[in-house]
Amino acid sequence: MSNATIELLHKHGSVRNYKVDPVLKQMVETIVAAGQRASTSSNMQMYSVVATSDQDKRNRLMELCGGQKQIGLAPVFLAWCADLSRIARICEMQGYDNESGYLENFVLSVVDVSIMMQNAAIAAESLGLGMCYIGAIRNNPQEVIDLFDLPNLVFPVSGMTLGWPEKDPPIRPRLPLDAVLHWDVYNKDDEQHLKAYDQEMIATGIYKGRQVSGGDDKPEAVYGWTEHTARRASKILRPHLREVLQKAGFAMK
Repeated sequence: MSNATIELLHKHGSVRNYKVDPVLKQMVETIVAAGQRASTSSNMQMYSVVATSDQDKRNRLMELCGGQKQIGLAPVFLAWCADLSRIARICEMQGYDNESGYLENFVLSVVDVSIMMQNAAIAAESLGLGMCYIGAIRNNPQEVIDLFDLPNLVFPVSGMTLGWPEKDPPIRPRLPLDAVLHWDVYNKDDEQHLKAYDQEMIATGIYKGRQVSGGDDKPEAVYGWTEHTARRASKILRPHLREVLQKAGFAMK
C-alpha cells in the first residue's frame, strides 16, 4: 500500500553536499509554518526555531559542531529549540506560578520540537530541498545558546542544514519492520532480524574497511550495524548536558 506521501518518506536520505544556490526566505517560512501544523502537547507549542544564512555564524556553528563542513556549505542552518520561555512569559501575563522546571515539561518541549522539525523536514523534501539533522549542536550547547542569544528556558535540541542537493543522497536500509513493530506484547526474540540487517548494512559499503578485532577468544568479524551501534552505545556522550540545561533554567525536578 502506498501513495505520493509515503513514497516521499521512503526516499529520505540525509544530504551533506549542497549547491551554492540560495534558499529563499519565503521557502524557509513555508517549511517552518508546515512544521507548526504538527501535533503539539495540549496545543502549548513549546518550540522555537532560529534560522541563519549568515556565513560567519554558520562557520562558527561548524566549529562548535565537530567541524562538519556541510554547515558552512548549506545556505541555511536551522536551530530547533525546546522553548519554555514563552510559557513562562504567559504565566506571568496571566498571574500564574510557572512550574516549567519539572522534567515532564522539558520532555514535552523536546517531543513538541522533534515532531515539528520532522514535519518541516518532509515539507522541505517535498519542495526538492535536502536536509540533514545536526545532533552535534549539543556538543557545545552553551556556546550555541550564546551565539543565538537564546533566553532562559530555551535549549537547542537539534540543528538542521537546508539547501539544494548537489546529488541524490544514499538511502540506507532500515531495520526489518518485524524488529520494531510489536503486536500486543514486546518481542525480544529479534536476533535473526538483527543479523539480517547487519548484512544489508554491510552490503551498502558504509562500513567498508572496518573490522572487529578478534582477540584470543573469538575470530575476527566483519564490522556491521550491531557492532557500530554497540560501540556507540558504550560511549559516554555529552555528560555536560544536565549542567547546561540547569543553567538555562531547566531545573529537571
